[in-house]
Amino acid sequence: MICEVEAPRCVFRDNLLEGASGGCTLAKNKKDTPLPVLPAGGEIIDTHCHLDMGAYREDLQEVLDRARGAGVGRLLTIGIDLESSREAVRLAGAHPGIYAAVGVHPHHVAETSDDDYRELRRLAAQPRVVAYGEVGMDAVRNYAPLAVQMEHFRRQVRMAKELSLPLIVHDRETHDAIMAVLEEEGPFSAGGVMHCFSGDRELAVRVVRMGFYVSIPGVVTFANAGMLREVVEAVPLERLLVETDGPFLAPEPKRGKRNEPAYVLYTAHKVAEIKGVELAEVARQTTANAEALFGMREG
Repeated sequence: MICEVEAPRCVFRDNLLEGASGGCTLAKNKKDTPLPVLPAGGEIIDTHCHLDMGAYREDLQEVLDRARGAGVGRLLTIGIDLESSREAVRLAGAHPGIYAAVGVHPHHVAETSDDDYRELRRLAAQPRVVAYGEVGMDAVRNYAPLAVQMEHFRRQVRMAKELSLPLIVHDRETHDAIMAVLEEEGPFSAGGVMHCFSGDRELAVRVVRMGFYVSIPGVVTFANAGMLREVVEAVPLERLLVETDGPFLAPEPKRGKRNEPAYVLYTAHKVAEIKGVELAEVARQTTANAEALFGMREG
């Protein structure tokens, strides 16, 4: 979840789009670039979204229909605490093409109990749960002391390894601490991904050497995202994933609005532009990468 950036006149935070019901004035007069189109039969996977959040409550089926119509036939919806993990599992069981990850985001670790972790372990064994996360550390919002975040991060890293599930890592301005834990606790036979990647080229190289993937969010389309574009240049396409982190971080030209899985095509189009390849190649390879990491081989 939540790289929590400030979009034009609108703050995306936790499970709310603050002001979205009247007090938020979205940027106007933006050119509404059409959604990039995949070749007939093409498909791409949104590897990180939060379909349980209130932003989708009124029109989730329409969101899913738009995604499928655009070729985004498979989605991974991510837990951030026990309740959202339960809901992720429920959604995965109720809708074709949806898979789930369970775990506790660093914002919520302070209130997470041993009983909660026992329940998460049970949920992790459910059908269509393909990853553990998102877990990690966050030095920006700082809802829990960093020492507490690290304790819970390490606990969940070990749990993911015990469950033989890929790890989905949230890292916000805690690069050294995150990498220290991962390097101490590795290797990871099931692999993992650094979601919503926010580090530099050197960090990306370390992540890839560890056997993890680097996931690119819609931020790569922002004018000031030069460092992230350098990461896309440096990391082989075979080690990249694409994600929306919806409802957060809508890419250009939708920045400031609710993000949704179909918009992963804007991100993939930018990756293709940076790499100097066709959109179809980015879609094909990132889909193969997601299948290799998470499974997700059925609709």
